[in-house]
Amino acid sequence: MGEEKQRSLLLDSASRFPLPHGVRFSYGTAGFRSEGSILVSTVYRAGVLAALRSLKTGSAIGLTITASHNPVSDNGVKIADPDGGMMVQRWEPFADALANAPDSEHLLQLVVQFVEEENIPFGGVQSAEVLLGRDTRPSGEALLEAAKHGINAIIGAVAIDMGVLTTPQLHWMVRSRNKGMEASESDYLAQLSKSFRCLMNLVPRERITDSLDTELVVDGANGVGGDKLEQLKKMKEKVVPSGFGPEGVGIRCASLDGDADRLVYFLIPSASSINIDLIDGDKILSLFAVFIKEQLDVLYKDSDSNNKPPVRLGIVQTAYANGASTAYLKRLGLEVVFTPTGVKYLHKKAAEYDIGIYFEANGHGTVLFSENFLSGLECRSNELASASSGSEQHKAALRLLAVSQLINQAVGDALSGLLLVEAILQHMGWSIRRWNELYQDLPSRQLKVKVADRNAVVTASAETQVVSPSGLQELIDAESGKHPLGRCFIRPSGTEDIIRVKLQERLQGKQKPEQEL
Repeated sequence: MGEEKQRSLLLDSASRFPLPHGVRFSYGTAGFRSEGSILVSTVYRAGVLAALRSLKTGSAIGLTITASHNPVSDNGVKIADPDGGMMVQRWEPFADALANAPDSEHLLQLVVQFVEEENIPFGGVQSAEVLLGRDTRPSGEALLEAAKHGINAIIGAVAIDMGVLTTPQLHWMVRSRNKGMEASESDYLAQLSKSFRCLMNLVPRERITDSLDTELVVDGANGVGGDKLEQLKKMKEKVVPSGFGPEGVGIRCASLDGDADRLVYFLIPSASSINIDLIDGDKILSLFAVFIKEQLDVLYKDSDSNNKPPVRLGIVQTAYANGASTAYLKRLGLEVVFTPTGVKYLHKKAAEYDIGIYFEANGHGTVLFSENFLSGLECRSNELASASSGSEQHKAALRLLAVSQLINQAVGDALSGLLLVEAILQHMGWSIRRWNELYQDLPSRQLKVKVADRNAVVTASAETQVVSPSGLQELIDAESGKHPLGRCFIRPSGTEDIIRVKLQERLQGKQKPEQEL
């Protein structure tokens, strides 16, 4: 009886959200993304998808409506899994089929078949919970209502509107809720503020000088991140100016993308300069790695070096990382591994370590701490508090615990990342210029070429070799061969019908990065 009621409800509800003519939607790294005016049916179906995912996992799922850095007329929708990460890739074909079902009858047939294949409790026998969030785009409110209708079309599913949020905030909330923790926006802001203050209070006194930069200028890209930064600013003493003019030369500047999941820094080197010095995700990763390695070295300085290191720290990059950053990290004695481009690959690999740090050059990345490591770190901190409270080892343990609370372990988060950068720069006593001098980037250039169908290009070997179309890699090799000190590779974009082209000078006298892939 319950299943019949469910079928009737879904059929009736779906009929009110017809598929627009002449378009096809594809779920990728960014979820579904398109012109906001034609996304209503897609977002409705994403609501159905999220509810089914919640039934399948028995956990809260997230659904966020955003198009990140795309034009304001665009919008999109993507699903967050129970751990706060991206929806499992295995469900993407079903997402595509659902979004492109020609009518409500086909949609119902797809759902019934998938429910049977996945053994999903259906028809009201189990409850489901979906947390909703959106950015500040004008089309967001109407699309949010469509998502609610999709969720409510599944009996037992409840939609919880968390409000206007950055994408990382919603991912954090999903992860926290499923861990049994408080998961409101105020809880998110309070956790960031508390852990940031902890790190600032642990800055060595000898590194606190009047000569350090005291200003930080943040460009919020006219997105939701700027609004949230204003809220966060009220909870801490450090003031973030809203803008700057010619007097901004040399000031530390940060830039967020539209939904605040990517972060880069920059500075204007001189008043006459028309360019900026960009400090990208590779240098943010390097800063985090230097700091975390320093704390681990202090914490475990009494460990027997002949035994296996007590902590496995891993650095995860893609082929698009600047080769100079890879060489720098290896000189520090760190383990560096490569994956294909995309957060789903980087995040998964980083999770294999006690502490895994990953970043893309575009500024998307985070730090992951394993539960086993954090449990051991808590015990170690408590032991040190009893035996040698205030010692350098105890402070190192407290710093690492604070980092695990400050950084958003669900997904890349520009707000938490920015606070961690600021705390580390203060700890190291470094200006932005000193940070930028960690290594000198190898000359490189990235281009993008518009194409009719990005899926026509297929790559392998961590996206450094083209498999399809046939003959394309040979053409690239022929051109690259004319420049012995250069390398070139291409990959399809994960969000747009464009092909990204990477050209970079090779490291001389060292192993070539692509040989390590």
